Amino acid sequence: MPLNDHFIEVGHYQYRKNGQAVPGDVFLSHRLPEQARVIAVLSDGLGSGVKANVLASLTATMAAKYIENYTDIKRTAEVIMDTLPVCSVRRISYSTFTIVDVEYSGRVRIVEHGNPTCQLLRGCRSIDVSRQVITVEKWQDREVLYAEFDACVGDRLAIFTDGVAQAAVGSRAWPLGWGEENVQRFLGDCIRGQEHISANQLARAVVDQARELDDHVARDDISAAVIYIRQPRRLLLVTGPPFARERDSELAQLVRSFPGRKVICGGTTANIIARELDRKVVVCLDDDNDPEIPPVATMQGVDLITEGTLTLSRVADMLERHDGTDNTPRHAATMLRDELLDSDQIEFVVGTRINEAHQDPNIPLELETRRNLVARIQRVLESKHLKETQRRYL
Repeated sequence: MPLNDHFIEVGHYQYRKNGQAVPGDVFLSHRLPEQARVIAVLSDGLGSGVKANVLASLTATMAAKYIENYTDIKRTAEVIMDTLPVCSVRRISYSTFTIVDVEYSGRVRIVEHGNPTCQLLRGCRSIDVSRQVITVEKWQDREVLYAEFDACVGDRLAIFTDGVAQAAVGSRAWPLGWGEENVQRFLGDCIRGQEHISANQLARAVVDQARELDDHVARDDISAAVIYIRQPRRLLLVTGPPFARERDSELAQLVRSFPGRKVICGGTTANIIARELDRKVVVCLDDDNDPEIPPVATMQGVDLITEGTLTLSRVADMLERHDGTDNTPRHAATMLRDELLDSDQIEFVVGTRINEAHQDPNIPLELETRRNLVARIQRVLESKHLKETQRRYL
């Protein structure tokens, strides 16, 4: 089924092994719009810590590059195995890998070596996927599995490492570990309870559950990733008044008619839209506001209103360092960040009128202009968070 009108969401979450400074699992994902594909790779390095991280990083990088260039599956597996031979003591691969290649047309290719089996979920039901064994002559004792099929809108693909499947191993309740079948059931239960759960939320739920089974002390690196094919979530973010005041009504009508969530960044911009649409802006003065970030406001028909440049600057910083974990208190910047991360197709409309408030000499010199901030946010959303974005000036 063609997926051109749909979005391929990728989310992941992980805990590193207790006592380690870095995780031994590595997840990489790339959106290739010119090839109409999304590629994701999950690799588990032998052991834990820095050595495992180096091995997993090398494996994931090689796998992504070879698959990106449409290299033959057998050749890809052979090169990786030649580079990372078996451990002489334990006789197992130095690094496992799962590669998922999803085309916008709906065609899916999966290559697996050493990791638990990739799970295909159609709604809350698990679907069996036929796999074939790829024989690599030099490494006949090391199994590589390959699957190819057409996905449907609403399908999810879940991949995870041994830290999930073997959680709680040796315990009275789970002597052999949580196991793939139980992970499969857990995924179905999560989707049954929340039909539209995002890829990030589902990956985190799996990892959190595995860590809970380990008594909240990760005995191994625990990693999961989810690829979700669905209708796109659209967001409009407007910031700054139009260059020509005659276009104020055009901006307001754009906000009124947009078929998705709507965010306004900037008090002047919000007041213009409120005036043109005959609506009221109400500032939320809660006690738990961050003193460095101005509070949010509300308006009928708009999902979020924040201050402009200061908030956008904080959000750009948050997006650049975002790693899937966050304990930051909720305020305007975190709310705006979450709106961006929960959306797929984001349209920025940037007003180009000079804001007299920014001539205040008390504003820090290093404060970036609105236009540069939006460009910075747009870059990180595309490169790091695999969002589709558009920007135009008014």
